[in-house]
Amino acid sequence: MIARDALAQLPVRTALPALRAALEEDGAAVLCAPPGTGKTTLVPLELAGLTGTGPRRRVLVAEPRRIAARAAARRMAWLLGEKVGDQVGFTVRGERQAGPRTCVEVVTTGVLLQRLQRDPELAGVDVVVLDECHERHLDADTCAAFLLDVRETLRPELRLVAASATTDAEGWARLLGGSQGAAPVVEAAGVSHPVEGVWAPPERPVRPAHGMRVDPALLTHVAGVVRRALREQSGDVLCFLPGVGEIGRVAGELAGVDAEVLQVHGRAPAEVQDAVLAGGGGPRRVVLATSVAESSLTVPGVRVVVDSGLARVPRMDHARGLSALATVRASRAAARQRAGRAGREAPGVVYRCWSQAEDGRLPAFPEPEIKVADLTAFALQAACWGDPAASGLALLDAPPAGALAAAREVLTAIGAVDEDGRATRRGARMARVGLHPRLARALLDGAPEVGVRRAAEVVALLSEEPPRAYGDDLVEAWRSARRGGDAYAARWRQEARRLASAGAEPGTDGGAGAGGPASDDAVAGLIAALAFPERVARSRGAGSYLMASGTGAELAGAGAGPRAGGGGSRLRDAAWLAVAVADRPVAAVSARVQLAAVIDEGTACAAARALYSSDEEVRWSDGDVVARRVTRLGAIELASRPLTAPGAQRLRDAVEAGLRREGPGLLRWSPAAVSLRQRMAFVHRALGAPWPDVSDAALLERAEDWLGAELGRARRRADLERIDAGQALARLLPWASGDAARFEELAPERIEVPSGSRVRVDYGGEQPVLAVKLQELFGWQESPRVAGGRVPVLVHLLSPAGRPAAVTADLASFWKGGYRSVRAELRGRYPKHPWPEDPTTAQPTRHTTARLKRG
Repeated sequence: MIARDALAQLPVRTALPALRAALEEDGAAVLCAPPGTGKTTLVPLELAGLTGTGPRRRVLVAEPRRIAARAAARRMAWLLGEKVGDQVGFTVRGERQAGPRTCVEVVTTGVLLQRLQRDPELAGVDVVVLDECHERHLDADTCAAFLLDVRETLRPELRLVAASATTDAEGWARLLGGSQGAAPVVEAAGVSHPVEGVWAPPERPVRPAHGMRVDPALLTHVAGVVRRALREQSGDVLCFLPGVGEIGRVAGELAGVDAEVLQVHGRAPAEVQDAVLAGGGGPRRVVLATSVAESSLTVPGVRVVVDSGLARVPRMDHARGLSALATVRASRAAARQRAGRAGREAPGVVYRCWSQAEDGRLPAFPEPEIKVADLTAFALQAACWGDPAASGLALLDAPPAGALAAAREVLTAIGAVDEDGRATRRGARMARVGLHPRLARALLDGAPEVGVRRAAEVVALLSEEPPRAYGDDLVEAWRSARRGGDAYAARWRQEARRLASAGAEPGTDGGAGAGGPASDDAVAGLIAALAFPERVARSRGAGSYLMASGTGAELAGAGAGPRAGGGGSRLRDAAWLAVAVADRPVAAVSARVQLAAVIDEGTACAAARALYSSDEEVRWSDGDVVARRVTRLGAIELASRPLTAPGAQRLRDAVEAGLRREGPGLLRWSPAAVSLRQRMAFVHRALGAPWPDVSDAALLERAEDWLGAELGRARRRADLERIDAGQALARLLPWASGDAARFEELAPERIEVPSGSRVRVDYGGEQPVLAVKLQELFGWQESPRVAGGRVPVLVHLLSPAGRPAAVTADLASFWKGGYRSVRAELRGRYPKHPWPEDPTTAQPTRHTTARLKRG
């Protein structure tokens, strides 16, 4: 019997007439309805005609998460008074409950993508509802793009609803409207009660979350805030945490509270999920949940929300080639969604575990996955759809060019796409497996070697990371799953069976591989290496490894990381590893290994053969030319031997590279050569062309012009060090124009002063400097000038002892003024030297007064 009273209480009912009209008129609409209004449950039932109004239609509802898909189907079936699988069913990866009478089928967006690839027309489907589109998951964005393509080219009558729990719908309206303008936006008001906000930051600073790591001090604080909420408020408590590990940690710290502690996440058993969503009049409950409870699920009885302020999202580190979930600060939009769960049924309270000052610095909205996630699976989907560049897809945000290019490189390497980016038959088969392309490759290529069943079991382990308690050794984790009785082991077995069916070639029995039975080590290592060939790693000693990608990797010490045990596991003694899971610690140069298998060099080279190279290498390294033949596996050097007769041009290229890297200082710079360079630099500054620039950059740019002959003979660093830089540098003087003949006139190396001395000019600064004893300049009326009279020389007047006494570029002014004070200060100190009252008429000298009188 239909629960009409419950249906009548759902606020979205008031928006249904407008939604039906929009779909009849435009074929597409955006539905904005807050969580708990019935957008996920009543709307599909109404559109399918299952509540007694309207014609019967087949409706497909796409949810971003498996837990949400199951929950939505169960709720709709309950509203109809039926069991799941009759008129309402669901399909998620590895599980399907639907039958011939099913009119409303709830699927994950991943399942919908698979169906669209197999049957783009979605034969028999009348309406598709994309739920929670505001969350901007990559699969949901891709589904929307494919569906819009289908509506435009194949089935214009297919109706499409983008359902959002927020009012930020303009982008979706423009997207769904296409060339016809924006699609209608239908809004449903929710029944919400006031929610009081309480700022509850930790008393002491906590370390920021990074990768999968969350400071245990923050989790202890969150548990303390939950206890505080139980004391201060009534009703059930809903606590938001980023992931399963944090939920388990906080649940442990809440042992002994006067409430039932429940855990809601994608890995939770179905009976636990049902108990949470059913509510009831039993004991008070504390529900620890991931972000799935923000909008996808409505938990009855909640009056209090405790928000850790963290969320877990996919991230791709292209520099290290690591894709993983990362813990980030939840956006302000997510925080509003979370807080709203406390006011669904009555006035409520939200405890935010951060300060009000921090709140203003949070991002306004979560970043779309397409901008930050690994795009390999997306790129394969686009290629199978016939649009490898994704340029014709209607997407709210275009995929970043660099990330898409990196994804195509991976797909090309595993044979999923051809040179033009089009999907190969192998790529199409990978896409049908329903896994990340890397794991699909490992399954398809590994099955003939080790048997499809064992390959499927290891791939199933890699498709959903095992619990931390399983350890960091992939083989031990495999054995734990085989004998395990926990929820993870049950899901693993189910997925392994599905993959064994998907990976089996027609006509095979799924037994042992071509090489016969192999050890668990060999099987796990090969499969992990096939999935992540750039992560095969060779030991550098003391638990440190170098991966083929060039990234360093460290095993976690005992108790040092989320998967404690690296210090005592057998991985530490392995010469080679296949790294399956790694994360990126804060401020660390190397990645941290979370899950790996022991392999040998042969397995590494076989799995990563696309990275194998054997080349002659002539290059500048560690300050000299290195010539050798080297074999590598990516960045890992396997072997090398010296080259006895490297080519002359390659040697010259290496020498030039060394010169560019280390600069002209490699050459022999005598004092005369340094002086010549300074004089040439001065003339270039003062007069410009045709006088050459002799800066390091300019000299390296024109190395062929002034070092051509010497470079042709150089074979190593020692040859460069023998080159007379001054002799070579003189080749750059403008000999062809004849101007070089004036070089001595324009920048004289020495200037003759009145005493007859020829004093060296220092061109090392911005202005030429002549440092000379004051007495040698008596009678000199004007300061000397160079560069054809354009630049005055700065005169450093020295005492008889050679110490600075005065500096001037205008001798005439100095004799008239400054000389008197210098004379008064120094003649008592140097009485044996002449200090005439009128220096302009005095005889210049290098000697004392007595010597001057002797003539």
